[in-house]
Formats: sequence, C-alpha cells, structure tokens
Amino acid sequence: MEYQPFGGWVRTTSKNMIEDIVFVIPGSGRCLKESPWRVMVTEASLRASDYIPESLVLRGFPNPVLVVTAIPVPYSGKKYVAVAGNIGAGKSSLTRILSDYFKWEAFYERVDDNPYLSDFYEDMHRWSFNLQVFFLSSRFEHQRAIEEAPHSVVQDRSIYEDAEIFARNLHEMGLMSARDYENYQDLFGVMTSYLRPPDLLVYLRAGVPTLVDHIQSRGREFESTIRIEYLQRLNKHYEDWVSGYDLGPKVIIDVDEMDFVNNEKDQSEIVTRVESRLYGLFPE
Repeated sequence: MEYQPFGGWVRTTSKNMIEDIVFVIPGSGRCLKESPWRVMVTEASLRASDYIPESLVLRGFPNPVLVVTAIPVPYSGKKYVAVAGNIGAGKSSLTRILSDYFKWEAFYERVDDNPYLSDFYEDMHRWSFNLQVFFLSSRFEHQRAIEEAPHSVVQDRSIYEDAEIFARNLHEMGLMSARDYENYQDLFGVMTSYLRPPDLLVYLRAGVPTLVDHIQSRGREFESTIRIEYLQRLNKHYEDWVSGYDLGPKVIIDVDEMDFVNNEKDQSEIVTRVESRLYGLFPE
C-alpha cells in the first residue's frame, strides 16, 4: 500500500513542536526525507493533515528533525459527517466543536430565519406541512452545497431526520393529513435518490429531562410551548430510526452522561471517537 502523507497516522512520543520529520515506511527500507506536509503534534500522536495552522507548517531541512514511523493507510479524502438528535440534544454545539477542531465547513439548521417555526409551535396542525417542506427544501440546498464542496463538512441534522422523525411523528399525531404526508414522502424520496449519505452519522442520545434542560437554558421563546409528550414521541422515533440506520457508519453519544459544551474532557472523548471512526486503523 502506498503511504499517503494526508489522512494517515504517524506515531511519536514527542510533545514538542517540531519543524521537520523523516517518515520511515515500515518494511520498505524507505525514508521520506522530504517534508512538505503540514502536521499537528498532540500528546500521544502526530497526525498528517491539510488543515493545520500556519505556525505548524513544516520548514525545509536542515532544521531540527524528528524521525518517526509512518503507518500506511488509505488516503481518507473528503469527509461528510452529520450530527443527528432530538430538539435540544446539542447538535449545533457539537457541529461547532467538530468544525473548529477539524477545520470542516459547518452547515447549520435554519432556525433563526425560519419563517414558519414560531407559527408552527402555536398551531402545529395548520403549519406542519409548510414547516416540513421548508426544512426539506433548506436541507436539500445544503446537501447540494455539501456534495459540491471540495473539502470536508459537518452538518447540523441530516435530511433523513426530517422525514423519518418529524414528518412521520406529525402524521401519526394527526397534525399532518394523509394527503400532505404522502406528498411530502414522495418529494423526500425523489430528493434523497440524488444524494450521498453521510460518511459518518453522529447520534446524540438524550433523555427528555436533558432535552428540557437544554431547551430552557437557551431561552428561545418559540420553544417554550413544546410539550413533554412531543419530545417523548420524537425520542421514540429517533431510537427506531437509529437502530435501523444502514446508510453508513454511526456513532452514538449518550448526552445524559456528559457535558461536551462545558467540559473539555468530554469534548476530547467525542472528538477522539469521531476521529477514530473516520481515520483510525481500528474503527470502533
């Protein structure tokens, strides 16, 4: 297998910033003494990548050199990660965290400029179809931009959740007519037939008390009318959907057991799991 300088791993025990590296390819007797790559030094490993700050760009010889062993892995290329979860699970926060860490472009759900959301929570039956079509259209626009982007991206809520969770729940609650629901599902089917699913789905599993706490803490006025029953029903649909999700790899994060917004250790744990699933030699 040919070693790729981007997307692979090299191991080192050094914690110091370095300027040059000699990559030793195991079993080949070869050394890559040229070092035009950008690298990032962490506590236990050094990862080749193409998104590192200018301060860590490698310089040319004869600067100080660290000799490390390179592990050959396939070139990973562009990644598309979607963060899924119920209202208040922390999708936007985790999207931001992953975007900042990996330097991926972030695509956020349209909430603040959504023309139907406030009306929907006041009268779900009247505005359910309008809201779901708006979200579907907005998400499809994002999907097109994601597929055209040459770089990696992370998305706040996937297009599949619109149909499998929210529209389905509204129909089952009698808040979307059978005619509207069938029309919506037909439109969803046509749209998704042209789309690439995520390389990784990150599902944030959260109990209703956690969801309520998060919703209250962010203080959006239009969310103050959300009922406990509504969140419970959404959670059930999420669990059913995630258990049968087969469009690609998935990682499930138990949000009740961690605070990745304020706790750096929890942040690090999630980032490590995502990184391992996408780039690791032994994905979980």
